[in-house]
Amino acid sequence: MSRNLRIVLIHPPHESEARAQALHAGLAEAGYELVASLAADFHLPEHIARLQPDMIIVDAESDARDVLEHIVIATRDERRPIVMFTEDDKADSMEAAMAAGVSAYVVAGLQPERIKPVLDVALVRFKREKKLLDELEGTRLKLAERKLIDRAKGIFMARQGLTEDQAFQKLRTMAMNKNLKLAELAQRILDAEDLLG
Repeated sequence: MSRNLRIVLIHPPHESEARAQALHAGLAEAGYELVASLAADFHLPEHIARLQPDMIIVDAESDARDVLEHIVIATRDERRPIVMFTEDDKADSMEAAMAAGVSAYVVAGLQPERIKPVLDVALVRFKREKKLLDELEGTRLKLAERKLIDRAKGIFMARQGLTEDQAFQKLRTMAMNKNLKLAELAQRILDAEDLLG
């Protein structure tokens, strides 16, 4: 895994000094660059946007719901891998963290030698999840385009008495002649149909 990750550490306002030192030591030992250590407050989204970290580490000894709310807001426009170190082993806390986009939820695991492997696994998991989400979004887009094209074909079939193949060929020819993607032409046809009623 790449060790030149730019990491932002987020902690509750009243963080234990021993926990902070253990986390800083683990990051330094693993060769990671800690670009900032920030309190979880309403300025967090601005700081994250300005710093553009590659990964976010959250250190929350106990209930981290307030911290999670700030993180959701701070990462809603650009997702990042998030690792949470906590002492909270309640199932509902874990579920809330995963729903907020946390890639790794580590209970009682703040030993410096464990930090690098945890971050490496979280990064791999985040990349895999991002790839799956991108593929899902691509599939959704293709399905939406397919529906547009099918509806535009239906208009040609109804208005001009064409078969489905003839309607598709007509759409394809028109798209090539106008230098448009098939879905773009289909959308224009549907928009015109809506206007004309």
